[in-house]
Amino acid sequence: MEDPLTTFSVFKIALMLELIRARNEQGLSQQKLGELAGVSQPVIARMETGKTSPQLDTVLKVLASLGKTLAVIPLDKA
Repeated sequence: MEDPLTTFSVFKIALMLELIRARNEQGLSQQKLGELAGVSQPVIARMETGKTSPQLDTVLKVLASLGKTLAVIPLDKA
């Protein structure tokens, strides 16, 4: 079984990359995404650079604004 910290790091990087990809794909600025999600632009910037560990409700609001959600899957399937 993988080290939980390694798994967390991989997940965090994947989430950061997906946020950036989805935002760019939809042609949204960090400012506009923040407005849609009800958070400030600096929150989006910190999420995209991994400089924060946002609360789950913040992550869900941002993802929902991008038409995305989280899925809970077994680690061996990730």
